[in-house]
Amino acid sequence: SHGAGGTIMQALIKDFIVRHLGGSGCEVPLEALDDSAVIEDIVLKSDSHTVKPLFFPGGDIGRMAISGTVNDIAVMGADPLALAAGFILEEGLPISDFERIVASMEMTCREAGVYVVTGDTKVVEKGALDKFVINTSGIGKRSEALDSNIEVVKKYRQFNSRWLLDSNIREGDKILVSGTVGDHGIAILSFRDGYGFETEVKSDVAPLNKVVRKILQVGGIVKIKDPTRGGLSNTL
Repeated sequence: SHGAGGTIMQALIKDFIVRHLGGSGCEVPLEALDDSAVIEDIVLKSDSHTVKPLFFPGGDIGRMAISGTVNDIAVMGADPLALAAGFILEEGLPISDFERIVASMEMTCREAGVYVVTGDTKVVEKGALDKFVINTSGIGKRSEALDSNIEVVKKYRQFNSRWLLDSNIREGDKILVSGTVGDHGIAILSFRDGYGFETEVKSDVAPLNKVVRKILQVGGIVKIKDPTRGGLSNTL
């Protein structure tokens, strides 16, 4: 429960992590508990990824890792610039699986228009973790479309923020849900547990930075969220 993305995990972060590591004073700090931090118009994000199984219909842990970090930067109103990747491998992981995952990361990076520029690799003894854990960190810069988006917002209501923050949301704002709901979770659960669906449900995991840029060009957005652990209900 402490890792599931819900209220118990939020309490863990607030009571133990933020209490000791917060207080930086940057524009969007750790204690804001938003999608990314902001330091002098540079957006910074770090994510760790684990999933079982490593491969599932529509994606894998590599595609999930790249997409997750790219999206958390984009939904703040920034363009992702570069990524770092840290690999922790369990002894005995087939090298063919490792290459398949890294190749998937490369393809997802090309899709997003970003690159992995630095990283780290470690191997731990068998049984120390479940096959493969990936940490991806990324930096981005303020999108040129963000200011014009904010100007549109100001035509409809008072708005003082320079970024797309959770705290921007006000009563009366409209919530739009794009695409279908629950595909990612169902894809993983069905593949993991072998449910006999007549139609294969595929994960919709994908980098959304180019979509976000187009949305900002239309304008009127106060916040964007990419549902991850906890799904739509936790996002709402």
